[in-house]
Amino acid sequence: MPSDLKACIRDVPGFPKPGIVFKDITTVLQDGRCLREIVDRIAERYRPQRVDTVAAVDARGFIVGSAVAYSLGAGLVPIRKKGKLPWKTHQTSYALEYGTDTLEIHQDAFAPGTHVLIVDDLLATGGTAEAVVKLIQQLQGRIVGVAFLIELGFLKGRDRLQSYGVDLFSLITYDKE
Repeated sequence: MPSDLKACIRDVPGFPKPGIVFKDITTVLQDGRCLREIVDRIAERYRPQRVDTVAAVDARGFIVGSAVAYSLGAGLVPIRKKGKLPWKTHQTSYALEYGTDTLEIHQDAFAPGTHVLIVDDLLATGGTAEAVVKLIQQLQGRIVGVAFLIELGFLKGRDRLQSYGVDLFSLITYDKE
C-alpha cells in the first residue's frame, strides 16, 4: 500500500478559479491501491464503534462513503444538493464564499438513535460538514464521527466543528495553501 497518500493527490492550479489550488482525488480513485488504503484506514478507525449507517456527502463523498459503508457492513444515506432527492426531505442552508447552498436528507433516512458516520472527501471551511451534522441531528442520529480524505487545515474548518463535540478524522492534512 502507498505510504504517502499525498503523492496520490493531483494539484490543479487555477481551478475552479484563479488563486485556488484544487485537490483532485480522481488520481486516488483510479489507483486501486490508494483507494483501498483510504477506505481501509477510515473503516478501521471506526470499526471498533457501532456504525449503523454512513451519511455520504454529494458528490465525491458518495464514492468514498459507499465503500466505507460496505466495509463496515453499514447502510448508506446520501446527503444531496437541493432538489436531487425524490422523497420528503429535511434541508439546511449554509454559507459559501460566493453565496449559499442547501443540502437535503430524506426524512426517513434512518430512525432516531441510529449511529451515523459522516464521510466526505474534503474539509475546507467546515460549512458543508456543519450543515450535514445539523441534518443528522435533526433526525436525532448519534454521530459516531466525521471522516475526510483531505483537510485543508489552513481554512480552519476543524475549529468550526469543535463545538459539536464530534470525532473528526482526516487522512491527509494540508497546513499551507
